[in-house]
Amino acid sequence: MLTYRGTVYPWHCDHMGHMNVMWYVGKFDEATWQFFHAIGLSPAFLRAQSRGMAAVEQRITYVRELRAGAVVSIRTTVSEVHARRLVFSHEMLNDETGLLAASTSLTGVHMDTAARRSCALPEAVTAAARALLATPETGTR
Repeated sequence: MLTYRGTVYPWHCDHMGHMNVMWYVGKFDEATWQFFHAIGLSPAFLRAQSRGMAAVEQRITYVRELRAGAVVSIRTTVSEVHARRLVFSHEMLNDETGLLAASTSLTGVHMDTAARRSCALPEAVTAAARALLATPETGTR
């Protein structure tokens, strides 16, 4: 699932001329919220139900440097769906070259924000996430 499209701007780059790690994380975060919205965890739903999502683990792999002007996209796949948590991955591609720039794997836990405890994901959300589960053969749906 395509969850982000954007550009690397000069202010995203560090003194070595490539995108700084904080911007990779930021772009992955934007993709995460697009993914959550697509499976039913919209901002309106989260606010109305006093719910939230908490990242409890994130692993990032940097593969190729991105420089100012690079046009990038992020695609998201689901690895695991559990009653209270989701494990999913993002791949950031350089759209000009088609090459992988970075990837990340995240574990997110569904939270009751009033009680400050984990809680079950809605059935519609788990069904939507399961529909995006990656297959072992291809890594995608």
